Amino acid sequence: MTSTKTRTAPVAAALAAALGALLTAASLVALTATSAAADTVAQPGLKRTGRIQALGATGRAGDIYDAGVRSPKSAAFTPDGGKLYINALEGGETLVYAYPSLKRVAVIRHQFGPGDAALFQGETTVFGYEYFNGREGSRNVFGGKPVEMAFSHGGRYLWVPYYRRSYDPQAASPSALAIIDTRSDRIVRVMPTGPLPKYMAVSPDSTVAVVTHWGDNTLGALDIRGDDPAKFRYIAHWTVEYRLPVEGITGNRDSQCGFCLRGTVFTPDGRTVLVARMGGGGLAGFEVATGRYLGTLLDFVSNPRHLSVSPDGRTLYASGNRSGAVGRYDLASMVRALYAADGKRVDGPGGETLAVGVGARTIALSPDGRTLYAAINNESRLVKVDLARWQVVDRAAVDPFTVGLAVSPDGRTIVTTSQGRSGQGGGNSVGLYADGAVD
Repeated sequence: MTSTKTRTAPVAAALAAALGALLTAASLVALTATSAAADTVAQPGLKRTGRIQALGATGRAGDIYDAGVRSPKSAAFTPDGGKLYINALEGGETLVYAYPSLKRVAVIRHQFGPGDAALFQGETTVFGYEYFNGREGSRNVFGGKPVEMAFSHGGRYLWVPYYRRSYDPQAASPSALAIIDTRSDRIVRVMPTGPLPKYMAVSPDSTVAVVTHWGDNTLGALDIRGDDPAKFRYIAHWTVEYRLPVEGITGNRDSQCGFCLRGTVFTPDGRTVLVARMGGGGLAGFEVATGRYLGTLLDFVSNPRHLSVSPDGRTLYASGNRSGAVGRYDLASMVRALYAADGKRVDGPGGETLAVGVGARTIALSPDGRTLYAAINNESRLVKVDLARWQVVDRAAVDPFTVGLAVSPDGRTIVTTSQGRSGQGGGNSVGLYADGAVD
């Protein structure tokens, strides 16, 4: 008995020590997990408050059925926050909802027949772009696929570019953009563009607008001074390095697009336009007054898609689609580097990046500039970044596969658009979220 106890005591002690070590490790793991959770949700979280969808009536509170929500590409609030516009790409419509009541007040259909000729003011093309399909004399009879949008003149006009005209399957011919008067929610003019325009940007003083052509490495600049859309006119055709030939082009135009120009912003002083080169990478720049191509900065988040300037005008943010990162850059330093680039590709000053999730598409900033939200397509998530900490603090599930994003001017609502994917389902859904950290 004594010998047995003598032999057992060390074993028991060893077991106790091992158990203590395990408990300590478990406590540390739990503490680490708690700390990580605190880092992830350090503030009250994102919560879905409603949805507008074409998936079917559910009868659930806040779940609005609207058959027009077909492949919603983008969303935007008017500057005064009174309306929410949703571009349904495949539906060929822009849906208009009053905010915050979310009552649908209008549907803008992007379909044009012979009776709509006055909207085009006799124009069928610009910058000498040729048509490779469609019928002579009926160039302006088509359906448009609305992509992104931008407001001008204090929110009075909404600019909506069309991915392509319905008779142009390879997006090689001129496309078009619509100008919508938001007072009546009617199209008041349609202007021709180059091939595959995905993005619009407007100068801070609403005197210049640019339409960015994903399809051939170019942008069109417009003089939009005054309040009469009939007098808006093109003034310049800008090119990033070279104009991509499109005659006979084949394949998927979402990838057969040269530099695949997309996100576009004016600097706060209106002197410079910055453009994301999603194909091949880099940030390109143009001098607005002269149309001079400044060059491209290569030290930039890879595969850049969307650009946003902070409310104080000091910082440039960019989303990286394939890299799953968001980049942050000192805007003044980036602009100085572009003006010194002499039309060439240079490294530039660089910045810092933060992993947010693969498929980072649209990004948007809160009105106070403290928070960045990102639509993460591959993971079907809405991600919140605390900019002071430069850290992801929340991830909310959204309907697959999210692409567009907008924040209401009061900061109380974040809207996501989910297009879905061919063969993978999802889409036809617009989610509305509240950020618990917003008073």
